[in-house]
Amino acid sequence: MILDNSTGFKDIGYTLIHEHLTIDLSRLKEDDDAKLDDVDSLIEDLKELKKSGIDTIVDVTNIGMGRDIERIKYISDISNINVILSTGFYKEPFLPEIVYKSSVKELADIFIDEIINGIDGTNYKASVIGEIGTSKEEIREVERKIFEAAAIAHNETGVPIITHTTLGFLGLEQIKIFKNMKVNLEKVVIGHVDLNIDMDYYLTLLDNGCYLAFDTIGKTNYQPDELRAISIKKLIDKGFINKILLSLDISRKSYLKNYGGFGHSYIVEKFIPLLKNVGVTEADIKTMLYKNPLELFGG
Repeated sequence: MILDNSTGFKDIGYTLIHEHLTIDLSRLKEDDDAKLDDVDSLIEDLKELKKSGIDTIVDVTNIGMGRDIERIKYISDISNINVILSTGFYKEPFLPEIVYKSSVKELADIFIDEIINGIDGTNYKASVIGEIGTSKEEIREVERKIFEAAAIAHNETGVPIITHTTLGFLGLEQIKIFKNMKVNLEKVVIGHVDLNIDMDYYLTLLDNGCYLAFDTIGKTNYQPDELRAISIKKLIDKGFINKILLSLDISRKSYLKNYGGFGHSYIVEKFIPLLKNVGVTEADIKTMLYKNPLELFGG
């Protein structure tokens, strides 16, 4: 089922905050692996995810990233996983021409239309602005434009914003844009913070009231999952359990089990035991996977 403001979010259940069902970045990456086009393998993965206890994913695939609403609906129906849809534009170099040609207000109007009226002529509405991203070393002007448009759309509709930080950097700079635009920072999720393990950075971000997404779980080529688990436990010990969200960001075929990858159910089968090993409780896990997403989307 597609969850949006017409269905409400009270049945959200255990939720992964940053996933993709139809992403296609293969042309610019010159890599067919960056296209999630094996629907059967994806559905198989998602059925295992559902069986492991996850009910909903937030699909942060937006305009220009290969978003396909009818295919998402089909995948959701067959796998029995709920999906929350997104609007927005990603980051350079993955932006369609319309981003460069449009004003901030015109981009905001696109987001607002997809939130209020529906996506691509369907009745399925976006309930998130995301993933909107910044480059590693700097926020480029066109990326700043997207962030400002997202802020306008958020201020008008109240929907949450989910960001992409390249390798975990520039989260504070993202927050600064939102602050200047009077965004409710308690509705902002700073993404991919687990690619940059830095407790001082996390605490400074959290001082602003935003959520942190540890959303590249399983990608041990970037960081060991043991470090992710320890960082989460440290944040819980400092009183920030209500600000942590979890996901895997499966955006390539090679992450699926049929392709030899760790698969979506890895988060329950492997990562939750790691969390428990460092002292995270079942109640904490319920908060991160259920209560926090429910609070973010407003029940």
